[in-house]
Amino acid sequence: MTTLSRGAPFDTPVLAKLGISPALAHHYLTTGWLVRLGRGVFMFPNDSLQRDTCLKFLAQRIDGLHVGGKTALAWRGVRHNLAPKEPLWLWGDSPTKLPLWFTDRFPARYTARNSFTAKLPRGFGLQPLPENSGGPLVSVPERALLEMLGEVGIRQGVEEARNIMEGIQSMRLEVLEPLLKHCRRVKVIRLCVLWAEELNLPWAAAARKAAAKKLGRSRWTSRLKDGTTLILKP
Repeated sequence: MTTLSRGAPFDTPVLAKLGISPALAHHYLTTGWLVRLGRGVFMFPNDSLQRDTCLKFLAQRIDGLHVGGKTALAWRGVRHNLAPKEPLWLWGDSPTKLPLWFTDRFPARYTARNSFTAKLPRGFGLQPLPENSGGPLVSVPERALLEMLGEVGIRQGVEEARNIMEGIQSMRLEVLEPLLKHCRRVKVIRLCVLWAEELNLPWAAAARKAAAKKLGRSRWTSRLKDGTTLILKP
């Protein structure tokens, strides 16, 4: 109790390092010294779990876990009429289900849909927020934008995504260019370039130049879940 931080979950391996056997952990549970959150995961009684510490804990269990897409943009100052109870948008490298003890406290959506090839350096475009250097990994705006565009027509509305993108007036070409180069989804690349041009964003020309070899020459068409058809020219 004097070693572990409050506001954070902990698991069986952590208890083992403190010399607490499974039998002793069970005794602490029955006597109210520990509270079980899930299989092998615990917290102190009357404690209040903190979002960021929980995210860092989950990142130890879910490969590549980070805050991305619309949530990452909002956390970095780009937002458009964000709902008060908007769920966290989380990304990871493999399909999994977030534990109920986390989603009950922090409503969240998780996806393992990766828009980038394996040649993109691991962790590229993922950093803690400047004001929280020890916090969870959060996509930088360039990566977060492409992640959000990847969800358009799936769990992200077209109009909202376009409105959010309109607020992104600056992009770092040295970050955006590698992301576009290693992006493997035509929809994401074309949405980024075409919407940037239609919205007259200052970085539109640079985006087209960076994605020139991947835009292709044929029209891209997809029918969205809401019944509308998304047509993207080269």
